Amino acid sequence: MQSQMTAQEIRRKFKEFFESKKHAILPSVSIVTSDEKGVTDATLFNSAGMQPLIPYLLGKKHPSGTRVASVQKCLRTVDIDDVGDNTHATFFEMLGNWSFGDYFKKEAIEWSFEFLTSKESGLGLDPRRLYVTVFEGDDNAPRDDESFEIWKNIFAQAGVAGERIYFMSAEDNWWSAGDNGPCGPDTEMFYDLTGTLTDGMSKTDFLVENKSQQIVEIWNDVFMEYEKRDGKVVGKLSQRNVDTGAGLERLSMVMQNTRDFFEIDLFADLMKLAGKIASENKSQKIITDHVRTSIFIIGDGVVPSNTDRGYVLRRLLRRAIFHTDKKDISPEVVHDFVASVAETYIQTYPEIQNKVETIEKTINEEVEKFKKIFPQGLKILATFKKEISGKDAFHLSSVMGFPIEMTIDFARENNMSVNIGEFLEEQKNHQNLSRAGAEQKFKGGLASTDEMSVRLHTATHLLHQALHDVLGEHVEQKGSNITPERLRFDFSHTQKMTDEEKTKVEDIVNEKISAKIPVNKVVLPKAQAEKTGARHLFGEKYGDEVSIYFIGDELENAYSKEFCGGPHVQNTSELGHFKIIKEEAVSAGVRRIKAII
Repeated sequence: MQSQMTAQEIRRKFKEFFESKKHAILPSVSIVTSDEKGVTDATLFNSAGMQPLIPYLLGKKHPSGTRVASVQKCLRTVDIDDVGDNTHATFFEMLGNWSFGDYFKKEAIEWSFEFLTSKESGLGLDPRRLYVTVFEGDDNAPRDDESFEIWKNIFAQAGVAGERIYFMSAEDNWWSAGDNGPCGPDTEMFYDLTGTLTDGMSKTDFLVENKSQQIVEIWNDVFMEYEKRDGKVVGKLSQRNVDTGAGLERLSMVMQNTRDFFEIDLFADLMKLAGKIASENKSQKIITDHVRTSIFIIGDGVVPSNTDRGYVLRRLLRRAIFHTDKKDISPEVVHDFVASVAETYIQTYPEIQNKVETIEKTINEEVEKFKKIFPQGLKILATFKKEISGKDAFHLSSVMGFPIEMTIDFARENNMSVNIGEFLEEQKNHQNLSRAGAEQKFKGGLASTDEMSVRLHTATHLLHQALHDVLGEHVEQKGSNITPERLRFDFSHTQKMTDEEKTKVEDIVNEKISAKIPVNKVVLPKAQAEKTGARHLFGEKYGDEVSIYFIGDELENAYSKEFCGGPHVQNTSELGHFKIIKEEAVSAGVRRIKAII
């Protein structure tokens, strides 16, 4: 019987093994993909260990040489709805080693086998419980007889008998990054969890055992030797690469003699914590996975929002809260979760320990927001009869932050349906609009006109006037940018704002919000508009007629009045609570405020 091994020991063994094979050991990069063009694909997070290495797989020289290995933080949300069973998780660590035009099939396969089975330098797995698949060939490339023969010799030398190497189609054993670029066959390694299938088996039996998860994949070697254009293989690459991968959680499951991800050492303490706030095992697993993943996302600088990475984070957190018995996670439990993750990964990812306060604060704020929107969402859902339209579901999701999963669950429990196709179309349109808004600065108007951006636009006017009230008339707008998540306002001021000054500004804005002041608009000739005292950007070119938005019953005595193209809310009561989240220097004499509502 194999000896049990902790996840930390597996990481250490892996790094030491490939360092002995002259690989440079790379640190994990952020779970957030790089914005540098060509470094990653269009995904929001690194979903595989190879993702940060794409330029080097395409021919760029890596500063650490032609052999590298790493344990990389990864995130996949494609199977988020399956989290809660025994084998799915959103955050995971990928062990991988790469050859950039260096070694190829023979070394890669032999080292994979050696690490998996060696009792001295590897994991010490039983080679008789190992099964392998290779590419069967098609119109694009021939059958991978080379890998087959390498495996045949390896098993013969290890004294392992029985049929255990199977040719499979491109659907199972061909890797490609899309219709263009490097691609090639792969060989996958599977391990018998039962310990009873040591004499080999037919391909038919193998497929049955694999489908029932009696045998699970534990390693994959990809051989990038072909190039694809417009979906067809056009020839071989000048540089042949190797890309291998193995999930740490999957290996830990095998090494710790369990068939359940959530019974390995990495999850043990978190599952106990989840058990205090959720009675169902599936809910405990969802909470454990989603909170752990959220901690890593926040640790790498992401905050909850209604778009892109922030939306993924918000979705995970709110789904976790939804699965608690009381639809709530107390600050004390949040603290315990964050402390547990920080302690578990302190040797591997110390950045979590360094950001404990920020992570806790972010999660607690999201819990409070959820507690406010949850009953409102249920109240709205209760007004529907047989079907919830995609537009209504999207409004709940994007404006109120009510996760689509909850809408679907509500519909299912009440024998209703949700128009998911329409929802996805609305979501796509919203994402395109949000990206456009994030890339533009508004002057007389607003790039993105979704409801949250409009609210933040009006809040910016209140902020502008409040800064004059607190700091003085020297304050002058130097720039502004609004996304659906926050407002950003640049203004002239020579020194850092004190905490007292920021609090005063917040209090003034929130006082005006509580006062439920109407927001009005008037269009005047430019010369007359200038005489009203309405604030505007000096040097900006305006038309012969100017729109002035003013916050008050009358233009003359309005609290705020500015040249602006709109749009705005109709009353300040629509804004919500205003909070400054950051105040910093931009350049000499120019400060920047970021705020949310």
